[in-house]
Amino acid sequence: MTQVLRVDGSMRSAGSTTRTLTDRVIDKLVPTHVVTRDLADGIPFVNEDWINANFTDPAERTDAQKATLALSDSLVAELRAADVLVIGMPIYNFGIPAALKAWVDMIARARETFKYTETGPVGLLDGKRAIIVAASGGTALDSEIDFATPYLRHALGFVGIHDVTVVSADRQMVDADAALKNAEAGIDELAA
Repeated sequence: MTQVLRVDGSMRSAGSTTRTLTDRVIDKLVPTHVVTRDLADGIPFVNEDWINANFTDPAERTDAQKATLALSDSLVAELRAADVLVIGMPIYNFGIPAALKAWVDMIARARETFKYTETGPVGLLDGKRAIIVAASGGTALDSEIDFATPYLRHALGFVGIHDVTVVSADRQMVDADAALKNAEAGIDELAA
């Protein structure tokens, strides 16, 4: 049984390359269950109340602090339940969309998805696979101006997800046909 968590980072619902390609990735995986988290629907940013609640011992949290962390708890639960994480990641101004960064902030939680040890932090979500579907207008993936792909790979590794594949549809404003053919070839190479 394969459970997929789909995280759509594009703020566009129509005409989004990452959404279209993410559909194809999920069709290729043939999952038994898909949970979709569409970040265009809105996701709050971390604020002082969230930080205070997160750093309070879970046994000592007030009802208000539990409510503050409720969405974050749900996002972490979705991630824990998934076997495969498929993230649609457009590159906006050399980085990830703000909503996708907010999602990372909500799921990167000490005691929940990583822990601190004497030798440094250790991710707690081992054994999961992630597929990043990346698209850009002019930024070449993994170039000196791509701050999105290395960041998201690092953030996933930080929580213990090291099996990361990137499907690339980069530089669409330079050669859209080549970008989409490259992405389609990458999808065809994915093992279900």
